[in-house]
Amino acid sequence: MNIKRIVADGVTEKEYLADVRKRGVSTDKQVTAVVAEIIDAVRDGGDNAVNAYTEKFDGSLPPYIEVPREVINDALTAADESYVNALLNAIENISDFHNRQKEQSIIVPKSDGCILGQRVRGLERVGLYVPGGRAAYPSSVLMNAVPAKIAGVGEIVMVTPPLKDGTPNADILVAAALCGVDRVFLCGGAQAVAALAFGTETIPKCDKIVGPGNIYVATAKKLLFGTVDIDMIAGPSEILVVADKNANPAFLAADLLSQAEHDPIASAVLITDNENIADETIKELEIQLAKLPKKEIAEQSLSNFGAVIIAPDINSAISLADNFAPEHLELQIENALSYIGRVDNAGSVFLGYYTPEALGDYYAGPNHVLPTSGTARFFSPLSVYAFTKRSSFIYYTKEALAKSADDIVTIAKKEGLDAHANSVTIRLYE
Repeated sequence: MNIKRIVADGVTEKEYLADVRKRGVSTDKQVTAVVAEIIDAVRDGGDNAVNAYTEKFDGSLPPYIEVPREVINDALTAADESYVNALLNAIENISDFHNRQKEQSIIVPKSDGCILGQRVRGLERVGLYVPGGRAAYPSSVLMNAVPAKIAGVGEIVMVTPPLKDGTPNADILVAAALCGVDRVFLCGGAQAVAALAFGTETIPKCDKIVGPGNIYVATAKKLLFGTVDIDMIAGPSEILVVADKNANPAFLAADLLSQAEHDPIASAVLITDNENIADETIKELEIQLAKLPKKEIAEQSLSNFGAVIIAPDINSAISLADNFAPEHLELQIENALSYIGRVDNAGSVFLGYYTPEALGDYYAGPNHVLPTSGTARFFSPLSVYAFTKRSSFIYYTKEALAKSADDIVTIAKKEGLDAHANSVTIRLYE
């Protein structure tokens, strides 16, 4: 492992973090061309195109495209009890947090007889993409399906790639069953995203597509945005940890590795104001890395996109972190809660010495679908709001319209839109 050790000088550390942020932003023209071709083929060919790509990329066609309900139920019945109980406890926490995000429709009656309002309701149908290969995450089912259900989404359709033997991942089916996913289809990649966007003879057209995936899935979502809504364009995972002299280097190393093991281009960065903490954490990384099953992946991540940065003080460290706008930000510092008002740019913030990022990944309640690559400056975590739509409504009496007519006509004529003005005056002087 060759993780970078940087002493902050006001320039070097900022340049380094800027370079790290760029790793998830660049567009691969070759991938875009391949994905565009797949999208066109699925739009024109429907199921036949999806099946052809499934056979090409996954090796063979599964025995069924839509997973029968009895197969889903059997997976739940056969599941390990401790796993089911862990998921149920996580679902309870996730549900409790997201239930607090529910919005109410509003109606505003005015004294002059006008009525204004906003109607909030869930989307009709949402597609959930769940990876099923090297990165199969049942927790993603929970984080996407639970807020969708709370929002009142009419139907949740899940797509997931088949395993090499053509069967679905049983752990993912268990999570789907517990979350109330309505239908599950065995297909993955850009072709599955396109199928959700356009609809096929078998897979229904969706209003929104959510869920993580590889670069082909992310590119497909990006190209199809507008045809269908999406959650966000997710880049490689990242964690930034701010630590003071009282932090435990073993904890720090463990948390950095928890992101590094995701992907060779994941990023794990520590910023501390204490040189001893920096050096001891680097030693701990070596010790823990040697025991990690995904050692090769984590080692590449730390060597290419990891760093230990020594800042002059904690305030500088937090300012640097806020400028980076990380997906996950840990503040392993004394009185961590007192600093939350200083953090404006982060997907999710983990406060204190005993709040590892994995707590948010699986269990605590807030969503783990978070903005990456600096987009926390303007994007927010996935939430109930993402699965609803809003329509405003207006009711005016003739008398109320008359009071507003002059102002409306003045603005309309200023814009050169005489028909707009006439649509008001014709009602008053008929």
